[in-house]
Amino acid sequence: MQAKDARHRPRILIVDDEESARESLEMVLEDHYDVATAGDGARALQIVKASPVDVVLLDITMPKISGLEILERIKQFNETIEVIMVSALDRAHEATAAMKYGAFDYITKPYDADALMAVVADALRRRTSRPRAHLAHRGAVYQFGDVRILSLSKRMEPVFSLVRKVAQASSSVLVTGESGTGKELVARAIHAASLRSGRPFVAINCAAIPAELMESELFGHEKGAFTGAHARTVGKFEFAQGGTIFLDEIPSLKLELQAKLLRVLQERELTRVGSHQSIKVDVRVVAATNLKLDHLVRTGQFRNDLYFRLNVIPIEIPPLRQRQEDIPLLADFFLGRFNRSLEKRVQGISPEAMKLLKSYPWPGNVRELENVIERLVVLGADDEVVEENDLPFDLLLENGWRDEPQPAGEGAVDQGLIRARNDFERQFILRMLDRCQWNQTDTARCLKIHRNTLLSKMRTLNLRVEEGGQRNGVKRGNQSLDEGAPRL
Repeated sequence: MQAKDARHRPRILIVDDEESARESLEMVLEDHYDVATAGDGARALQIVKASPVDVVLLDITMPKISGLEILERIKQFNETIEVIMVSALDRAHEATAAMKYGAFDYITKPYDADALMAVVADALRRRTSRPRAHLAHRGAVYQFGDVRILSLSKRMEPVFSLVRKVAQASSSVLVTGESGTGKELVARAIHAASLRSGRPFVAINCAAIPAELMESELFGHEKGAFTGAHARTVGKFEFAQGGTIFLDEIPSLKLELQAKLLRVLQERELTRVGSHQSIKVDVRVVAATNLKLDHLVRTGQFRNDLYFRLNVIPIEIPPLRQRQEDIPLLADFFLGRFNRSLEKRVQGISPEAMKLLKSYPWPGNVRELENVIERLVVLGADDEVVEENDLPFDLLLENGWRDEPQPAGEGAVDQGLIRARNDFERQFILRMLDRCQWNQTDTARCLKIHRNTLLSKMRTLNLRVEEGGQRNGVKRGNQSLDEGAPRL
């Protein structure tokens, strides 16, 4: 029974580089709480991420990582953890300032035991009284070292679980997924969560470098190795020594260079272009592609042995259309970021506009969403909300066409530009009329055209009021626009 009660006691983490300070705090707290201790910021962050912590007592003066930076990282990982700053009397002003960054309170050394217990109790009361919705937000931010990834999707949980596991090893990783899903971000997360995080992370887009320069780019060259080689140059593998190298679009490598890369992975050594001397390298390789490498292996476009060497640990990132719950989260994040960088004050995205964003298939994934939000902020008005008609035309087009049955048959492909344009206009105007309850003045305003232009379009496209009644489940008879439509 006692063991069960102990497991349910609040957990307090004491972070101080002085052992005597940790011990004295522990003696005061251990009769009432489960207590963990850490002598530096890195260890404190490991404890916070590994197991639940309710309150942190954090010394303001810490070596390597400052107390304020530790506070910020804890709040980034889980903002519901209450942090109490501990400081000497002459540093109290810094501890007070820390409250602006999310600290609950501060105490000064030497401290009174009763006062300390009272502050801890207050922090625990605040933590347990937080709204449930606020606590649910904890799962939105996944922290890997200094890399943060936002997600609420269940489909991303296996990805994050794999990142944490593989970070502790040095095995090669193959990250796959459509363009724009965040493959490089996952690679950076693996590096940031690993023991190599203090060493370089080097990213190379294999498709962006000419094939004749790629070997020198990866492995370096000696002076005079080829025309224009005026000095010895260190390659990316040597530069990343002890760290991680990220090879994006790996299928772009020619077969002969694939063979040389395979040797580097197998032997852990390389030879600069124009040299005969081998150089030992300790580098973790994370490769990425938006293509099916196994298919390229079968067609002879990618080496089978290199594929198996890279694919030790595969991580597949689902496309954005399969994790729709992430779209509002990412859209709000990008909106805030571009508001700050562009010094704008766009207030948010309306529910109707967000519904369209969620229904759009996002072929360019997160990168496309980021670009769309940037465009909306650039063109948006300060202190206004992004409305449905503010969205780019291609998003409206995609959703407009999907709302109607698609034409079938051979003639659908070769129907001619004028007919295709008229079909789209008819469907798009119908959709806007539905949204505006067939109020033509409101519809014209949403379409950003004059009402007379709308009426002309409706006559040309043979759009009648009864069509709106049928679409909305209301019978309106056979009145045409000319016969019965209200006019201004």
